[in-house]
Parts: sequence; C-alpha cells; structure tokens
Amino acid sequence: MNQPTSTLPLPPIGPVKRFLLPVFTLAQREIVRFLRQRTRVTGALVQPILFWILFGAGLRGSFKPPEWAASGMTYQEYFFPGVTVMILMFTAIFSTISIIEDRKEGFLQGVLVSPIPRISIVLGKLLGGTILAVLQAVLFIFLGPLLKIVGLAPDFQTGITLASLIPLILFLFLLGFSLTALGYLIAWPMESTQGFHAIMSVFLMPMWLLSGSFFPAAESGWLSWIIRANPLTYGVTGLRRILAPESSLTSAPGNPSMIVCLTVTTLVCIIYVTIAVWMTQRRSTRNAR
Repeated sequence: MNQPTSTLPLPPIGPVKRFLLPVFTLAQREIVRFLRQRTRVTGALVQPILFWILFGAGLRGSFKPPEWAASGMTYQEYFFPGVTVMILMFTAIFSTISIIEDRKEGFLQGVLVSPIPRISIVLGKLLGGTILAVLQAVLFIFLGPLLKIVGLAPDFQTGITLASLIPLILFLFLLGFSLTALGYLIAWPMESTQGFHAIMSVFLMPMWLLSGSFFPAAESGWLSWIIRANPLTYGVTGLRRILAPESSLTSAPGNPSMIVCLTVTTLVCIIYVTIAVWMTQRRSTRNAR
C-alpha cells in the first residue's frame, strides 16, 4: 500500500526576486529564441551592411559634407551611425513581433494570468530585445575597420577607442531599449504580423530616413523641421558624436550637442516604456484570444 508522500513547503519568494526573476527569464527566452532562429541575423545585420557598402560606394562622389562636419568626411563615415541605428531598429522589430506570435500560441495569455507584475513582463521583453540589438550593433561597429582592410570600405575612418567603448555601449543600450519599447507599443495591439509589417513600412522606415541617417538636415525648410522634431534624430546624432574623431563635429541646428541628444533620447525612452506598461496593465479581450 502506497504511503502518502509529504511535500515540503516552498520557500517564500521576496518581492525583489518576484520582480527580477520573470524579467531575466523572459529576457533569456528571447535570447534562446534568437539562437534557434539564426536566419534573423540576415535581416537585422547582413542587409544593413549591404546598404552601407553599396550606398557608400554609389554616393561617394556626390556627397557634400554638412557645415558642422569635417571637410574630409566621406559618405560612408556619415552613413555609418545611421546603419548602426538601422540594425538596432531591425532587431527591435524582430524581437517585438514575437508578441503577436506568443498571443496566437497561448504563451502570452499564460504569462498574463500569472501572479508576476506586468511591468516585469514589459521589462523582460525589452531587455531581451535590447541585448540582442546591442550585440549585433557592436559587431557591426567592429566590422567597419575589417571591411576597410579588405577594400569594401576604403574611405572609412572611425574615432572609436577603448576609452569611448563604454560610453558607446551604454548609449547603444539606451537607444536600443527605446527602439524596442517603440516596437512593443506597435506590436501589442496588433492582430497579425502583416499589420506590423505595414506599420514598419509607413512609420518606422520613414522615421529612420528622416532622422539624419541617410542624408543631413538642411539649414532651413519644412524637411529640416521634421528631422529636428524626430526623436530618433537625437539618437543618431549622439551615436555619431561618440563614433566620430574628437572635435571633428561642431554643434549646429542639424547637429545638436551630446547633452541634448542624451536628454531627448532618455526622455523618449521613459515615455515609451511608461506607455508600454500602461498598455500591458489594461484588461483586454484581445489578450484572452
């Protein structure tokens, strides 16, 4: 006759661990998913590299450096921070689009009915996507000098040093977290991946194009005001200032200072994350389907 087995009570979980454990668990899930779907590297890393090489070679002779840049700046040097931001954006898109897939598969519903805080769900999703985005962006930054050696980017120069490596990674993390939060805002109310790709085509890509990534802002005109009002402009400019050789860029209306770039990027990131938490805390029949 089987004897009843006694079960020991589980040790209580403190509030800090209850908050952090789901954050790191969901972030780890994003990283594991990425390692199992390595074809995502093609869209997030290989395509921007091809853009950088081809556009850099094609527009080399027609590019005129803006007034705030050094006279010898080439188009590949100007375009380099914009391509890095494109990698961050593409990785954020691929990581947050999985929200729609998780809802269809029932995983998201299981997470939402669990007793973990909703803010932990948001931070876990954003942290995983940001880590992947920063890793791919750093890899691309170190590929730049290598592509110059093999002759694919002969005019490329960068001012990145060991001293600027830590500020670079911290700023990439802030910008990647902001872009992943923006992707979260777009993906959360979506019913299908097709709708997400439509938003990407009509909103995210124009947002990147009008950030000073592809061409510099003019001194006047309606397009220059759109570029200055675009919050992503300050992320691109801040990254350009870190990557550029020291004292090679001057402050101008189309090239704000590092303090302004850092302030705007931080405020926008806080706004995105706050809205993402608010959206996740709302009860909706969409999450039950």
